[in-house]
Amino acid sequence: MPMFGRDTELKDLRALVDGPGEHGGILIEGAPGIGKSTLVEAAVEAAAVAGVRVLRTAGAEAEQNLPYAGLHRLLYPLRRGFDALPSRQFEALATALGISADTGEPSPYLVGLAALTLLADTATADGTERPLLIVAEDVHWLDAASTDVLAFVARRIDGEPIALLATLREGGSSPLCDAGLTEMRLDGLSDEDATALIDSAAPDLPPSVRHRVLAEAQGNPLALVELPTAADRTEPTQALPLTERLTRAFSARASALPEDCRSAVLVAALNDSDSSAETLAAAGVLLGETVAPEIFAPAVTAGLVEIHSSTVTFRHPLMRSALVASATADQQRSAHLALAEILGATPDRQVWHRAAGTLGPAEEVAAELDGIAERARHSGGAVAALEQAAALSGTPGRRASRLLRAAELAVEAGRRETADRLVDAARTLPLTTEQQATANWLLSEFEDGMRESSSRIGELAALAAAVAASGYPDPALRILWAAAARCFWSEPGPDTRRAVLAVADTFGIPDGDPRKLAIDSIVAPFERGEQVLGHLRALAATTGRDTEVDHFLSSAAYQVGAFDLAANFAAAAAPGFRAAGRLGLLTRALAIQAWSLARVGDLATAAPIAAEAAAFALETGQPFMHASVTAVQAEIAALRGDYPQATALTADAERTGLAAGARPVLATAQLTRGLIALGEGRFDDAFADLARIHDPRDPSHSPGLRAYFLTELAEAAVRAGQHDALAELLRGLEPAAASTPSPALHIGMRYARAVLGGDSADELFTAALAADLSGWPAERGRLHLAYGEWLRRQRRVVESRTHLRTAREIFDALGFAAWSERARVELRSAGESSPNRDPDARERLTPHELSIAQLAAQGLTNREIGQRLYLSHRTVSTHLHRIFPKLGISSRGDLAALLTA
Repeated sequence: MPMFGRDTELKDLRALVDGPGEHGGILIEGAPGIGKSTLVEAAVEAAAVAGVRVLRTAGAEAEQNLPYAGLHRLLYPLRRGFDALPSRQFEALATALGISADTGEPSPYLVGLAALTLLADTATADGTERPLLIVAEDVHWLDAASTDVLAFVARRIDGEPIALLATLREGGSSPLCDAGLTEMRLDGLSDEDATALIDSAAPDLPPSVRHRVLAEAQGNPLALVELPTAADRTEPTQALPLTERLTRAFSARASALPEDCRSAVLVAALNDSDSSAETLAAAGVLLGETVAPEIFAPAVTAGLVEIHSSTVTFRHPLMRSALVASATADQQRSAHLALAEILGATPDRQVWHRAAGTLGPAEEVAAELDGIAERARHSGGAVAALEQAAALSGTPGRRASRLLRAAELAVEAGRRETADRLVDAARTLPLTTEQQATANWLLSEFEDGMRESSSRIGELAALAAAVAASGYPDPALRILWAAAARCFWSEPGPDTRRAVLAVADTFGIPDGDPRKLAIDSIVAPFERGEQVLGHLRALAATTGRDTEVDHFLSSAAYQVGAFDLAANFAAAAAPGFRAAGRLGLLTRALAIQAWSLARVGDLATAAPIAAEAAAFALETGQPFMHASVTAVQAEIAALRGDYPQATALTADAERTGLAAGARPVLATAQLTRGLIALGEGRFDDAFADLARIHDPRDPSHSPGLRAYFLTELAEAAVRAGQHDALAELLRGLEPAAASTPSPALHIGMRYARAVLGGDSADELFTAALAADLSGWPAERGRLHLAYGEWLRRQRRVVESRTHLRTAREIFDALGFAAWSERARVELRSAGESSPNRDPDARERLTPHELSIAQLAAQGLTNREIGQRLYLSHRTVSTHLHRIFPKLGISSRGDLAALLTA
């Protein structure tokens, strides 16, 4: 049948097929029957003509609870290529698809990387490029695990000879909506095209019926084709939604089938497999007799199903839904139980059908669903199993526990709507103290509690104490950690901080426990700073630490201003999270590493780490982490002298930070504004921007971070003539400095005292430079610059040159453009010229290119780099071929010399 009214869409689909490396993918969205499947078939036909290989999968209502069912259908034709995958990727993919003996839960991101690698290898087998078209229909019904993998792939196929074509029902939701695919929205056909279609599909239709169908169909192509066959059997008394019209049309057609055929077709509609053998066996159980494939003949004649050698499929997904919807609840339950009876070889599927066929409490079946949740290889399957188990629970307490556990898994998977719904359901039940605590803090984890009142911090601390007293230490500690984290993002006041500390001290956790160090450092970075730093330095000398231990230690070091230690601990934690595919925690580790490296001045390392963290923050749904890392990127741009970029990034970070009052984000934004103003010589503005961080009434006030930006504040104050204001601020920080040996705080205090030193400046600069600054090159450069400037103004020109020269060399190496230029100006005034500064090789590359180039310089292969950065090896190769001309080299062998550590 010809296609009407879709010329523009067909043109876009042909462009996708003709140039998959240029267009990425398309997501077709529209109402049921609007023509999504027809356009897909047109694209598949065009792919065949263009020599593009097609891999297909589709969502099915009956398979939504089977993790990786859709991915299995998509990748099974490529199974011979599994063995060529890197070992960790092979293990993850084989486990996900159930072809491995491993029963563990693979990381969805490792499965996604394995799928991407497999697809990229297939598209370039034997060095010959043969493009791929991935088709995923009805993604609103696709299981969550498969959808997550497809979204992961979709974000990374730019430049690959791979295109993705997906279809989504109007009003449906899917991670693919946020995966960078081009949206193709289908509306109803115009009156002219609708008339042409109905004349082509039903040329002998009586005029009265034709007019009614045109009015009812409202331009829906499937309705225009299907409604004529049912128009003489349906007489709706009122206008119905189109979906219901089509459902009635299909169910009316099914109502004319013989009873035994209707029963067999219902079993096929409820089966989570298209196996005709399974459906016939279950239909036999339901009917109490052996049945043959001929039982489907009337349904085939009616155009409802299609029978192949070993499968029974529905001609349109809506037909399957209509048949299920038109069956009574008893009929559906009986069909499910018949399927359960014949699925003994696949226990998990059997349990699902038993559950669907069970009415009322059934604790035995609920316990079996608990087992499925434990074995689930994706959190989406576990959530569905626990929710169904909750519905069959024998007591309200067990139901609440299962609902809350499901909600907890939904939070970990970033599924906000699901978690909201499950917690609301749990709250309708009588809850224990532990359950109430879990319900209260679960949902706020999505945004680190940012949109809650700060009074919630004290409530969480009290709940943690109550839960611990009830004999549940692990949940209590998780709740207390959530309370502590909120003390970082917001400012609850000293009383609340003391309350959180008091609860932490009652838990009996040793002071050196990494979790205790992290909580103490967030809640009381100055009061507990000395003991925290003592433990951190001792632990830094140990080896073989656990990944999560390093993560807690990096957080603690960051909070107490030991940014050199924080960067090292975060660098140690990141590989473990990366290898395990735990991208949510990897994002946080990378964010701490980038923030800390920028503070000590290692911009070349910080820039690509910050870029990767920002990308992962978006992908894993962590808006405040994304804002934090964006603020770090702004700081890096300001230090490099790229003020337009720094200004734009600061505005981006502030949009998120201001809306929720995220103090660390806003403090870092103000730091960047101060850096820009310093670089441009606007010293009054610089002081005003940086002083805001110290004002408790200002939203950018951060009690911890304010003490770690003193060098910039002191420089701005002295140049703006704000000596008295600076002295007053320093007096306010004296108690904190007396209670903690925080490196960042004391480095800043020594610098500030030196620039305010007057007659004692010489001695104070010398003392500041004598301190251990081996891990703080930027601070050492600033001290040399300030000391050199002071010496020159004291007419000690010869002495000044040594310090100014050292400052210039440090800032040149670090890429601090404005400070490098200031050192050159001062040297010229001291009678010494400086060579022009040539941009470092790192500065010629984007952060993403730099991360690839640095790994290549270390000798990693393209495949190894791809595994580290969650990219395909082809994408890595493409980037390297863009990098070489930028650096003036012709091979990766030259990278090591250019990108020295």
